Amino acid sequence: MLDRATSGPVIKGHYIGGQWVQGTGTFVDSNPSDGSTWATVPDAGIAEVRAAIDAGQAAFEGWSSLKFSERAHYLLKMADIWERRIPDFVTAMQGEGGGWFGKGMFEAGYVPEVFRAAAAACFNPIGEVMPSETGKFSTAVRSPMGVVTIISPWNFPGILSSRGLAFPLAAGNTIVLKPSEDTPYCGGLFFAEVAEEAGLPAGVFNVVVCSRDNVQVVGDELIENPLVKGVSFTGSTPVGRTIAAKCGAHLKKCCVELGGKDSLIVRADADLERATQAANFGSFMHQGQICMSVEKVLVHESIYPEFLRRFAERARKLPVGNTSDKGNVIGPLINDRQVARVKSQIEDALARGAKVVVGGGIKDRFVEPTILTGVTPDMKVYQDETFGPVVPVIPFSTDEEAIAIANDTEYGLSSGIITADEERALEMARSLQTGMCHINCSSVNDEPHVPFGGSKASGVGRHGGRWSMETFTETRWITMDRGGRPYPPVF
Repeated sequence: MLDRATSGPVIKGHYIGGQWVQGTGTFVDSNPSDGSTWATVPDAGIAEVRAAIDAGQAAFEGWSSLKFSERAHYLLKMADIWERRIPDFVTAMQGEGGGWFGKGMFEAGYVPEVFRAAAAACFNPIGEVMPSETGKFSTAVRSPMGVVTIISPWNFPGILSSRGLAFPLAAGNTIVLKPSEDTPYCGGLFFAEVAEEAGLPAGVFNVVVCSRDNVQVVGDELIENPLVKGVSFTGSTPVGRTIAAKCGAHLKKCCVELGGKDSLIVRADADLERATQAANFGSFMHQGQICMSVEKVLVHESIYPEFLRRFAERARKLPVGNTSDKGNVIGPLINDRQVARVKSQIEDALARGAKVVVGGGIKDRFVEPTILTGVTPDMKVYQDETFGPVVPVIPFSTDEEAIAIANDTEYGLSSGIITADEERALEMARSLQTGMCHINCSSVNDEPHVPFGGSKASGVGRHGGRWSMETFTETRWITMDRGGRPYPPVF
């Protein structure tokens, strides 16, 4: 809960087996806007992680055998509690995550709908009846797996933690959640407070938090412990590759949603008001720290000058500063490593001939909304995920050229097309190598019940709706013989 006097949280410990556990160490959770200590949180090691997994395993039989409607009621209760505590989450998101007030309000309002969508999924079919050559009553039934671990990121800790945990809970699994060390409260311990108030049975939902120093050992245990049956990870592609490989080595199901290098394609017939707004939002919302941010704006050469003028005009109006001020839309990058990454990309691009149209300035962790032109494939900002408020605007002459540029990346998460010709846009969408494509909208889109995920190096599996239920359940074939299946006479 938040201390009203300081706007920082009262940290009660890890949440294991329905109890708050302090553990043996602590680490500092800082405010990215000014570097001040926002909270001191417990630092988990092997002992705490194993205790949480054991608690989940002990609770699994009872939780999975509950009536589906009872699980739904718990999830609905969590939605209502979260909704009541929206102001608490928004304040925490501004302080711990460096998020703009409007971003916090959007995220906090979205999370209850994730829980409600998961509750609704409890009422969906869990299998099907199939024909049988020998007259059997033949069924394919989805069953919960056991303990599922969730490793969630810092950029949208509310949405991305809730998305990882709500549907597996609905399916009858138990959860161990490890949030990012940059947002341990918003991404983890806040959820534990909600679960406790909702009265979830002890051990059904557990949270452990750890420092960056302990991430490796804690992460390995969350994946390799034999009681863990499934892993959900949202984060960078390099880490996701490692997690997916470890899951594969242990023959465990995983869903990994990773990075992106997403393009917004603006065709010659585009509404420029809509196009520039989509580019501005998609590129700079939450400082570009979104996996599906617009990282390349591809504009038809016939409208390129006018588009660039209008886009630059919009970007210049975005106020930058400490997000404790609700008027500041562009806040800090989450940590110094991210700042160094973005600074390196800008410097590399300028050294290789790119030009700054807007922005380019960096002060502490604050990076101005930056628009680049003259970006070429040999530059880091063209090749690598930026995860910051920097975007190149690149001209194209044909749809085929735009598709080729958009596909010229190892990533394949999301994309957007702005055009008056919906039929042509649908044709183009089929050629884009992305898990998602949004016509007349930015690449930044999500809803709780949709199949969210990418292709190529952007991930494996899908979150959301029935796709989450399929990811975090096992399919079992169960039959009853009613046709007197004959056996060979020799037997």
